Amino acid sequence: MNPSEQATAQALPYERLADAVQALLADPSVQVPARMVMPLPQGGSLFAMPAHDARLAMTKIITYTPGNVAADRPAIQGDVLVFDVRTGERLAVLDGPTVTARRTAAVSLLAARHLAAQPQGPLLLLGAGVQARAHLEAFVQGLGVRQVFICSRGAARAQALCAHARQLGCDARVVASPQEVQTVCPLVLTCTVANGVVLAGALHPQVWLGAVGAFTPAMIEVDPALTRELARAGRVVVDTADAAHEAGDLLQAGLRPHSWQTLAQSLQSSPRPGCPVLFKSCGWAGWDLAAARLACPPP
Repeated sequence: MNPSEQATAQALPYERLADAVQALLADPSVQVPARMVMPLPQGGSLFAMPAHDARLAMTKIITYTPGNVAADRPAIQGDVLVFDVRTGERLAVLDGPTVTARRTAAVSLLAARHLAAQPQGPLLLLGAGVQARAHLEAFVQGLGVRQVFICSRGAARAQALCAHARQLGCDARVVASPQEVQTVCPLVLTCTVANGVVLAGALHPQVWLGAVGAFTPAMIEVDPALTRELARAGRVVVDTADAAHEAGDLLQAGLRPHSWQTLAQSLQSSPRPGCPVLFKSCGWAGWDLAAARLACPPP
């Protein structure tokens, strides 16, 4: 971890970041325009994601290059620039991939601690990359998860993440297929590159499923039949209303956006509904602003 990554991570502990996300959702001064996504010639994308509140303005500029995973290079690269609204002064430059990983995991943590019927797990984690690692850390620290199953197409990465889970105090093991354990895990996270279905079939009857990887209509991780069954038997919650045109898992299952509840709306309802919950995360610049607010507190 380079100094910028380390400093950014230290400024954004998961539980406090989840609290910052919740506080941001209650702040009427927050303004978040639609993010700009520009396709790049070699299959990547350039993201520009601005937002501001009454005190801070920020923009995240990152590239997303999914092909980098096979070459053992970071898929996400870039920075988050934070400014003082009153003076225009630049206050901080945060590491973009670290902010992205930690704020995404903190949003999932907030959703799980409010909506998961059995928030201590066991946890089934599909994927073994940066997002999987961040979510593992967030759920161990924020929910007290102590038993983890990891499934990934990359065997070496899965074993490395399993070793990290053990260092965090977990009873962890790698499974060859999610079907081995998915019916006994009340927490499931899909943190893959979302280029195909990785989860299908019956799940725990009170499952909280966080689908993290897909953020365009063409991307998918969860089998459409499973998505429809979770919507029929339980509740579908999305991180923001922008998921209506971004959530590939939901759109490819034919679910209509008017039936989805946003995270902000779910926080106003009774916690832990006891039924299956599918939480679809697509990303939003507001989450980066929450990270900026935590990293740059008022004087």
